[in-house]
Amino acid sequence: MIARLRRRRPGSEESADAAAGVLQLAVLLQAGLAPARAWTLAADGGDAVAARVRQRVEDGSDLTSAIAAQGGDWREIAAAWSIAATVGAPLADTLRGVSAAIRDAQEAADDVRIALAEPAGTARLMSWLPLVAVGLGAALGFDTLSTLVLDPLGLGCLAAGSALIVAAHRWTSGLVRRAMPAPGIPGLRAELLAIALSGGVSLDRARTVVSKALGGGCDDVEVERVLELSRRAGVPAVELLRASASLARHRSRVEGRMRAAKLASRLLLPLGVCTLPAFLLLGVAPMLLSVMSTMSLSL
Repeated sequence: MIARLRRRRPGSEESADAAAGVLQLAVLLQAGLAPARAWTLAADGGDAVAARVRQRVEDGSDLTSAIAAQGGDWREIAAAWSIAATVGAPLADTLRGVSAAIRDAQEAADDVRIALAEPAGTARLMSWLPLVAVGLGAALGFDTLSTLVLDPLGLGCLAAGSALIVAAHRWTSGLVRRAMPAPGIPGLRAELLAIALSGGVSLDRARTVVSKALGGGCDDVEVERVLELSRRAGVPAVELLRASASLARHRSRVEGRMRAAKLASRLLLPLGVCTLPAFLLLGVAPMLLSVMSTMSLSL
């Protein structure tokens, strides 16, 4: 389980790099540089992503497609860039907002991963218990290995114990996987719709632009609730949408911590149902069979 968590760390580093790269671009744009010049300077400064984007643009791709091709959080950045460019929203402010959203989402995901590390590590340690029992029996002088391989009852214990180990591993992996944070940026649709509306376009036009940038509809229950509140209160929806996006990221962090807290108790189920019986089948049962076999031979 810890190995699974460690394999996710490069994604965390990529998100941090994306947030830093976007913020750097925002500063360059705010200084008055044209977008193409900002990407060129970033690439010349050693930014690998900017260099790949520039190369794709030189090969004939449009800038938005070149950004989206970098994968990960860069797809969301490309969507925000496309929306801002389409509606005429301030590009520097847009990128600053997206950078903050990526950073907030990544901090929330990191909090959850840290909270998951201890219960997942405990589960990984306990999964070795049945195999340790086999070695312990051999170390104590019992012929456990021969019993498991040659004795018919031992073979039954070996098959049942192995099946329980596999079941415990899959069960535990599923619990940890469901406790992990979902990919993506919580509140992204609200953030992008706020960007579109900040360009001064109508709500229908903003919906169309966001839908095109995301490659699908922009329907969202929470977004619709905020828009209805804006309409009834007669206030601009931009700040309400940004507040909603920020709240969505906060909720994601809290819910992730709650899932991590519940995981510690849920991991007791595969431990009690699978791991401990496997320990008895692979460790205790072969020792008893070995003793009984020795006694029968002596008689």
